[in-house]
Amino acid sequence: MSTQEQASRGRRRGRPPGSGSTKNTVLIAARKRFAADGFAATTIRTIASDAAVDASQVMQFFGSKDALFAASMSIPPSVLALFDTAFDGSDEHLGERVVCAYLQAWEGAPEDSEPLMAMLRGAIVNDDASTQLADFIQSRLIAGATDGNSCDSEGALRAGLASAMLVGIVTSRRIIGVPLLTGASSETIIRLAGPAIQELLAPHALSTAPS
Repeated sequence: MSTQEQASRGRRRGRPPGSGSTKNTVLIAARKRFAADGFAATTIRTIASDAAVDASQVMQFFGSKDALFAASMSIPPSVLALFDTAFDGSDEHLGERVVCAYLQAWEGAPEDSEPLMAMLRGAIVNDDASTQLADFIQSRLIAGATDGNSCDSEGALRAGLASAMLVGIVTSRRIIGVPLLTGASSETIIRLAGPAIQELLAPHALSTAPS
């Protein structure tokens, strides 16, 4: 085999030239677009246009808008998985699973919770960051509660109320430090708040929380 053929094969095995810089360009474009338009209004197509790449290339890099947002905000993939698995299975005890997942995300291992805490602190002092975080959390709740089906205006409002409650709980425990909430165990918060989230996200499958 000639030296030229060996070099050619080596290039084919490696990463396509410029793919790393292109991915970084997409991330920069995504951060700017999410900041300008919020999560809900931003599309893969507009980010691709901003980055001067094809939308299919953005999907190849990140797989979904959720994953792209997470990457652009330095949210670990494990946190996305945690949010998604809360909606696995039947709707029974969905509220408790969702509260548990959000507490684990914001109060769990530092490598998972610190990026989320940075977003939450930023949202308190910055309107753009607040919009991004609220849109993202609400979209996850809508997607999970509707299982990919269309969501009517009341369903969206229910998801918005659930989002407000979850963010309020985390903010009160981790940032404001409300004594009654910081002193309560995660299990107690899940038991008491779970039925309220259940009422909002899956009112047709209300379950009785254990006493």
